[in-house]
Amino acid sequence: MSQTDLSQWLNSHNIRRVRTEGTSLDSGLIGKALSPAKAVGTLDSGVGFVDLVFGSDLHNNPEFGFAWPSWRGDMVDVFLKPDLSTLVQWSPNEASVLGNFHDRLGNPLSVCPRGMLQRAYERIKDAGYTAKVAIEIEATVFEEDIYTARAKGFRDLTPLGGSAGFCYNMTKDDRWHEYMAAVSDRLDELGIAWDACNDEAAVGQVEVNISITDPVNACDSWTRVRQVMREVAFELGRTVTFIAKWCDAYGQASHINLSLAKSDGSNAFYASEGISDDLRHFLGGVMETVAPTTALAFPWITSYRRVADFEGPPSTVTWGVANKTTAIRAVVDHPKQSRIEYRVPGADTNVYVVLAAILASGLNGLQNAIEPPEPFVGVAYGLPDGLVERLPDTIGKALTILENDTVLRSVLGEEFVDYWIGRKRWEWRQYHNHGGEPESPITDWELTRYFELV
Repeated sequence: MSQTDLSQWLNSHNIRRVRTEGTSLDSGLIGKALSPAKAVGTLDSGVGFVDLVFGSDLHNNPEFGFAWPSWRGDMVDVFLKPDLSTLVQWSPNEASVLGNFHDRLGNPLSVCPRGMLQRAYERIKDAGYTAKVAIEIEATVFEEDIYTARAKGFRDLTPLGGSAGFCYNMTKDDRWHEYMAAVSDRLDELGIAWDACNDEAAVGQVEVNISITDPVNACDSWTRVRQVMREVAFELGRTVTFIAKWCDAYGQASHINLSLAKSDGSNAFYASEGISDDLRHFLGGVMETVAPTTALAFPWITSYRRVADFEGPPSTVTWGVANKTTAIRAVVDHPKQSRIEYRVPGADTNVYVVLAAILASGLNGLQNAIEPPEPFVGVAYGLPDGLVERLPDTIGKALTILENDTVLRSVLGEEFVDYWIGRKRWEWRQYHNHGGEPESPITDWELTRYFELV
């Protein structure tokens, strides 16, 4: 689409504002609302943002204590270049477009989540495959509006839908159904394909399943679905959160379902009997990096509160066939449905980043014929010490494992890995500087920092 085409599209849709948006490393949607003329004028150059969008924490403090890449400086500009294939009419007079971040010389930023995923997926396609991805989004919705929730410090809130706490309960009150219907209606209006919405395990918890599509479109839908869920909550006087664990009840996740297709369109993860060679080797590569990828899948202090046996999320570095207690569930023996389900990430994760790591690790397994460990049989909870490796259960442990890993450094880049580690060690220090201890229950600092913004 040329500048002329874009101008004509904006005029024909009576657009007065263009939301030019992207995701930060922190998974939040960031951007600027531009006039139509400005949006057209920045089509080639991109929209300028101060580099602190990738260098400040969630309390807006600049992060220090680690090396900065060459694109960082004394508040220099980075640029968000719109991808017009994502252009949609967001509301009657407002458009939205997603994009990728570049430095002032036009080079892609190593830390741009969407760009990372695109590069990882290009390598998959260069190897002769395409990928299909579906994402499960979990969140918790409350009866109170956001202003009341803030005034209460995000504590003692009333989960929407009553006290029922088991999955798939449809005997909810009208306000629960009103919220879920409004979300699905908005997705339909925006052309975002979804498969299902349902009640989840904890009180007030819901799940929205995004339809199968390619990796980049799946993650674009993920970021927009979360924004829709927030906007609908605001409009209806409710509050929604994607924090990994807001109380002592069950946490919430972002499960990633993934399969590869061969050049003839057939499912590379399917074999008429057993497990295909492609699935086995892809699993071999992914299993090699499950532990270090946890530092990406669990990006916050609160993320690690989900790592508890018998609560649903995985707690061990395991995979199994049709086994939802392991880190990776393999679905086999079906020509269309054979896939892996990566069950580690929390609802607070940046799915672009984690999916880039999965694809890059899996491709490494395919290219080097890496064999996975034996599939785990049985319940992967409550196991004797030393029987299987456990997922790191603190941010410090996870970052040490990532720092010492060579595979993710090779497939995601040294610059990204070192920058991620530096930022997350800053996060660890901030938690402890504000009174947090390893055994502390969920702190006010965590709720203030994460409840609204992740």
